[in-house]
Amino acid sequence: MRDHFQGPQGHEGPQSSDRDEGAPAVWTGRATNRVQWLMAGVGAACLALGIDLAVDSAWTAGLAPLVMAVVGCVAAGLLMLYGTIAFVHVAVRVDKDTLEVRCGHIGVPRTRIPLAQVVGADFDPQVTPCQWGGWGYRWRPEKGTAVIVRRGEGIVLRLWDGRTLTVTVDDAEAAVRVIRDRLRLLGGRPASA
Repeated sequence: MRDHFQGPQGHEGPQSSDRDEGAPAVWTGRATNRVQWLMAGVGAACLALGIDLAVDSAWTAGLAPLVMAVVGCVAAGLLMLYGTIAFVHVAVRVDKDTLEVRCGHIGVPRTRIPLAQVVGADFDPQVTPCQWGGWGYRWRPEKGTAVIVRRGEGIVLRLWDGRTLTVTVDDAEAAVRVIRDRLRLLGGRPASA
């Protein structure tokens, strides 16, 4: 998906560096991983198995093993469903003051970072789930925080407190350009190292 710029009334249009209205454009982008729908299917199957065991079971080994099997299947199914559906896609929005990252269909987890806290933005052409320990919302002490929904290009934000945030998003180069422009407008500080 390509980047989209929205004008002050919410109409999409080309970015203008010298807007007369005083309201800068909004950049939006997304990334999607359709493979995670397969994992959601596996989670739904686990959930269905747990419900089937609870409703129609001829379990002869006793009540405790049946309860453990039902609870285990239902818990695994719910965790897999939420974990995959929440990270099937990510949406990134950059306006004049903030960068917002929303995950999944309901937008949770959501991260809002004021651009005043951003020191720089870099383009990473190859972000992989292996670098971060898998898909989803990740944290590694030596690397920072990441929202990884697929392998490929991403944005790396460097924050004033030394932390970093990496987000996989389509057309990340355009997002980095927009963020760097916003940082220049916020105070003339350097936008990249």
